[in-house]
Amino acid sequence: MRALYYLYGLTKRAYWSRDRLREYQNEKLRKIVRYSYEHVPFYHSRFKKYGIKPSEIRTIADLNKLPILRKEEIRKRLDQVISRKYDAAKLKIDRTSGSTGKPLRFYISEKEDEYRKAKHLRANISVGQKPRDKWVVITSPLHFGETTKFQRFLGIYVPTPVSVFNDVPAQISILEELKPCVLDGYSSSILLLAKEVEKRGTDTIKPRFIIGGAEFIGDDSRQFIEKAFGVPFYDQYACDEMERIAWQCQEKKGYHMDADSIIVQFVDENGEEVTPGERGEVVCTSLFNYAMPFIRYAIGDVGISSNEECSCGRTLPLMKVIEGRKDSLIFFADGRVLSPMGVNAVMCIFKFHDSIDQYRLIQKKIDLFEFLIKLSSDGVDERTVEKELVRHLSRTLNVNAGQATFEVKFVENIPLDKTGKLRKVVSELDQNSLSKH
Repeated sequence: MRALYYLYGLTKRAYWSRDRLREYQNEKLRKIVRYSYEHVPFYHSRFKKYGIKPSEIRTIADLNKLPILRKEEIRKRLDQVISRKYDAAKLKIDRTSGSTGKPLRFYISEKEDEYRKAKHLRANISVGQKPRDKWVVITSPLHFGETTKFQRFLGIYVPTPVSVFNDVPAQISILEELKPCVLDGYSSSILLLAKEVEKRGTDTIKPRFIIGGAEFIGDDSRQFIEKAFGVPFYDQYACDEMERIAWQCQEKKGYHMDADSIIVQFVDENGEEVTPGERGEVVCTSLFNYAMPFIRYAIGDVGISSNEECSCGRTLPLMKVIEGRKDSLIFFADGRVLSPMGVNAVMCIFKFHDSIDQYRLIQKKIDLFEFLIKLSSDGVDERTVEKELVRHLSRTLNVNAGQATFEVKFVENIPLDKTGKLRKVVSELDQNSLSKH
C-alpha cells in the first residue's frame, strides 16, 4: 500500500512544471547532502577532505563542486557508507550485476525498496500497463522472491517470473500457457524469443506491448522484436543501485529521466558536464537512498543528454540514448572510441548479417579483438564469413594492417553472463586503461 502511495506522488510529479520540479530537486538535494554529512561517516570525511561544507551544496549546479564517486571507493569503505541511523542487519542487501567481475554490495531500507517498485511501475504505466494485467517477466531467478504475499493477495501489478536460464523453446511454452498482456524482461532474451517466434511463423504469444531493459540492443533489434510480435517495444534504463533511471513513454521521443528521484549528469573525462547531444559518462545522485546514499556516483554507463521536450505532456527531462557500459566501449590505439551502438551499426551493414544468429565482440587488448559468431542454419560457409568479416571490420572501422587483429571463432552457443544477460560487446581492458578515455 505504501508503494501505491508513492506511485500516486510520482505520477503527479511527472507533469509538474520544470521550475517546480527543479525547486523540488534542489530541496531534496540539500536534505540528502546534509543528512549524509551528519549520519554517514564516509561522506562526513569526504566533505572534510575536499574542504566542502554541506551548506555549499544548495542547487544541482553546486554538485559539480564534489568529486565523482566510483564503485571501488565504496567497496573499500562499505561499512562507512551505511547510515548510522539504520541497523545494517535489518536492511535488505542487494548486489550489482558485477559485469566487470566485481559485484558491489549495497543496502536499502524497506521504504526505499517500496519506492523503487513505485518508480518501476510509473514507467510501465506510462506505456499502458493496467493494475490487473497478466505481467510476465523474463528474468534471473534471483528476482523470483521479490513479490510479497500481500501483493499477490491484492492481485495488483503482480509480475509472474520466467527464468532467463530456461532454453527459448521452454520459455515459449510457458508464455503460451500464461498468455501475458505485458511481456517484460532482459532485452536480449526477448530478442532471442522474437527470433524463435519468427522462425516458427506462429502468433501464439500476443501481448499488448513489450518492455525491455537491463542491457543495450540497437534500433534494428527493437524493430525486429516489434515485427515478430506485432506490438510496440518500449525500452527502459536502470541500474541496480537506484532501480529505474529513465524510460520510454508511448511517444518514444527519448527517455524520460526520473528527475524527481535521481539527479542525472553527463560528464566528460574531467568530470565536467557536457552539452546536450554530446556523449558523457552517467553520474547519478539519488534523492531517495538514505540507508546508503549515492552522491555524484558514476554508475559505469555512457549516454547522451537532450534538451528536447516530449509531446506526451510529461515534463520529466529527456535523455536521448544509452550507449552502454564503459566496460562495453571499444578503444582503438589512435584514441577512437566505439560504443555498442556503433558496433551494432557496423554489423548491420555486413553482407552476411542475416546469416549470423548471435555474436559477441571481445576486446582482449588495445590491438586484439575476438569475435564469437553463432551462425544460423542457412548453410553459409564459415571460412567465407570469417574472411569477409575481417575485411569488413578493417575497412569499416578504418583499421590498417598491423594496427589491430580480429580473431573470428565460430561457436554453437554464446553463453549468458551469470545474471542472465547476453552482452554483445565486452572489453577486457583494465579500468585504468578505460578511465584514460
